[in-house]
Amino acid sequence: MEPIETVYHSNFKRGAYSFYQSIRHQDPIFPMSKQYNHTSWLITRYDDVKELLKSQSFIKDQSKLFSPAEREKNPNDMEINIFQHMMLDVDPPDHTRLRRLVQPFFNPKSIRAMEPRIQTVADTLIEEMRHKDGPLDLIDDFAFPLPIIVISELLGVPAEDRNSFRQWSNTIVAAADEFEESFIEDVQAFSTYLTKLFEERRNNPQDDLISKLLQAEEEGEKLHTQELYSMVVLLIIAGHETTVNLIANTMYALFQHPDQLKQLKEDHSFIESAIEEGLRFYSPVDFSTARWAGEDMSFRGKEIKRGDFVVASLSSANRDEAKFEAADTFDITRKDNQHLAFGLGIHFCLGAPLARLEGKIALQTLFTAFPYIHLAPSAQPKWKEIFLLRGLEKLEVELT
Repeated sequence: MEPIETVYHSNFKRGAYSFYQSIRHQDPIFPMSKQYNHTSWLITRYDDVKELLKSQSFIKDQSKLFSPAEREKNPNDMEINIFQHMMLDVDPPDHTRLRRLVQPFFNPKSIRAMEPRIQTVADTLIEEMRHKDGPLDLIDDFAFPLPIIVISELLGVPAEDRNSFRQWSNTIVAAADEFEESFIEDVQAFSTYLTKLFEERRNNPQDDLISKLLQAEEEGEKLHTQELYSMVVLLIIAGHETTVNLIANTMYALFQHPDQLKQLKEDHSFIESAIEEGLRFYSPVDFSTARWAGEDMSFRGKEIKRGDFVVASLSSANRDEAKFEAADTFDITRKDNQHLAFGLGIHFCLGAPLARLEGKIALQTLFTAFPYIHLAPSAQPKWKEIFLLRGLEKLEVELT
């Protein structure tokens, strides 16, 4: 079997599912590499991924494991201030405190209250699409603006600044693979922008999430400054990146399966199950965020040492034949679809209800407005080569 580095750098996304299938059978707790006496492990089977995500033996905060000198050597450590206290990268009790601060904005009642506004945004984008000629890029014209408008309004980000977030977000997400020259520049621009926005909201509070977080910071003990930066960065990136991929990936899967597309167009009652199947079949997040073994342990027959880096392939788990019947078949009528696209355990995606609602409204509105929408003959869909996420560079469609 080829080393994962070789497979990855030869257009890994295109052949990823074959690779996952191979290692699920041959070596499901897969040692990707070894550096500085620590092994990096890739977990690929559904049951193993589920156990990993729920386990308290794997931790998120490296500072509990490594001395400052060791952390300097660790290639997975990113010493950038606005990332240092991200909710995804801390353990209880800090994680519990941070999640509790934003949970009310993402509970079922709050999400239901957002539905009319999400529908209005979708309708507006549809009207703009009607007046454009030639093939449209469904991502640029619909899948990206819908969630970025919604999360920006929730946070309190001015409309004219939304496109800047796309550049900053793309740079930050791509940095999971390798640092581009623009990384530090974009991160500094992002940080400078947030500093200015926070100051404006302190002086003129609004009915938005950033104003509420600033209030929590001022009350003390609930949120400190670096946590505030990290929280907003996380909500902006996670609040739109995954939903863009959810919408576009599901549409792409439907275009690849004309029988399923026809069935959905004829019966919109399958839209919610189509969203769930899209999440399973082309998971928007390929891999879980990083974890480290908090102690020496035996995990599914492999000896994992304290400080070893462990990551789960959500995409592989969601195509595991041992869990899903006809796992490589896209089926919008699939029942009891217990995919792991949003993770599991205490780090289960906070925005999952919002993403599901946006996906449902997106597909419902698209197919109502454009019942004959199809992949453009000139389209050449290509997956972005970003390790963490699965998303298309563009998705060209024709509306009639």
